[in-house]
Amino acid sequence: MAVNGNGVADRESNVAAGGRNLVYVWGYLPGASIEKSPITTPLEVHLGGSDSWKDVCGGGCGFAMAISELGQLITWGSADDEGQSYVASGKHGETPESFPLPTETSIVRAAAGWAHCASITETGEIYTWGWKECVPSGKAVFDMAFGGLSQKENSGRQGSIMSEHVSPKSHCSNSTQTNDKKYGEEISKRRKTTTAKQEIESTASGDETFTLPPCLVNLGPGVRISTVAAGGRHTLALSDTGQVWGWGYGGEGQLGLGSRTKMVASPHLIPCIQPSNVGKDGALVGKNGGTSSAAQLSKAPGSCVKQIACGGRHSAVVTDAGMLLTFGWGLYGQCGNGSTSDQLRPTCVSSLIETSIGGIAAGLWHTLCVTIDGHVYSFGGNQFGQLGTGAEHAETLPRLLECPGLKEKHVKIVSSGARHNTVLTDDGQIFSWGWNKYGQLGLGDTIDRNIPSRVLIDGCLPKNIACGWWHTLLLAKET
Repeated sequence: MAVNGNGVADRESNVAAGGRNLVYVWGYLPGASIEKSPITTPLEVHLGGSDSWKDVCGGGCGFAMAISELGQLITWGSADDEGQSYVASGKHGETPESFPLPTETSIVRAAAGWAHCASITETGEIYTWGWKECVPSGKAVFDMAFGGLSQKENSGRQGSIMSEHVSPKSHCSNSTQTNDKKYGEEISKRRKTTTAKQEIESTASGDETFTLPPCLVNLGPGVRISTVAAGGRHTLALSDTGQVWGWGYGGEGQLGLGSRTKMVASPHLIPCIQPSNVGKDGALVGKNGGTSSAAQLSKAPGSCVKQIACGGRHSAVVTDAGMLLTFGWGLYGQCGNGSTSDQLRPTCVSSLIETSIGGIAAGLWHTLCVTIDGHVYSFGGNQFGQLGTGAEHAETLPRLLECPGLKEKHVKIVSSGARHNTVLTDDGQIFSWGWNKYGQLGLGDTIDRNIPSRVLIDGCLPKNIACGWWHTLLLAKET
């Protein structure tokens, strides 16, 4: 679901230098596994034709995503009877193929949620497709007054919102939430599509949830996107100037807009860094000297956001000063502030204020971060050992992983699937832990692990790792 690390620049330079790039996969890909059986050890994936691998992007539920040297988005692993992945990733089973996008510009980044995807071109444009509620239908909203949505949006299709899924065989169901308090006037908008966004057939009989093919997200003139993250039903996009945009489902505050608006159909600018014109009480000071009493912002050190991550229903960002901020669903402590309450706005993780964070990742119910010194912290849900602490209970505060395997290691890249994690150290070693029902840990079995365990692979030098929901991808150099 998310991959990031303080070694991103090094990773890109290493990938560009020397030798043949290899991609390996392990875990659950229904269209690429024999009789849909788990792939429990790293399996090399071959890309046909004259193209070659450039990077890995993880993928969604039942499909994998990577980028080729020719700038093509490559997908594979979906199966005809897996409605979500079949539509979001294209009709590509065991054979990796280029996913058709309405642009000839090279793709440099991509991300996938439960059943929606987003990709970024080298010119900073962002395309998204798949689950209709995750594809914005309106123009970007800039003026947030740093106090929540300027107008509340509701798609009017709440009955079609799916819940978080626990396994590839689980069925779609309506998301049940407690009655949310109203935060001001709500305006119900009927979603409209243009001729460029005509509905495509859903492979699931009678299912009209998937209706939108890839379309360009309108963020206004001059906005260039550098990174994208996709959660269960929401999306964050980071611009080259360090601004964060969000859209999709926001019922638990995962869009950081100070509200519980369920569907945000237009991209909104998320206030992560306190602006210079904020008073001592955190209220925004206007040109006339007045203040917005609704605006209470996190006083995050830094001038811009450098990294983003989306979990199932929560989000995390890191500023250029190394400060970690979280927002969204907090039931399992995945926001890391010592409670299980939801956070409606980006809030500093107070226990890490003196720690400089270099990378972040987020799973369904947990969060992972790595310091610039290579130490890993985890917090949130721990039902399958995904925190790597050796225990089974949740953590509402960040906990340093001090297991023997990582004790003398410097972790540079972290990535999280739904309930598992994979990290890459600066000496090229891979460790994974958490849920392993489908072999997504790459350890040769389907036994869960509650501490980091080394993934063994020969004949290559690992360069990047990226987790999908139930699988893991590795980019490596042939040795």
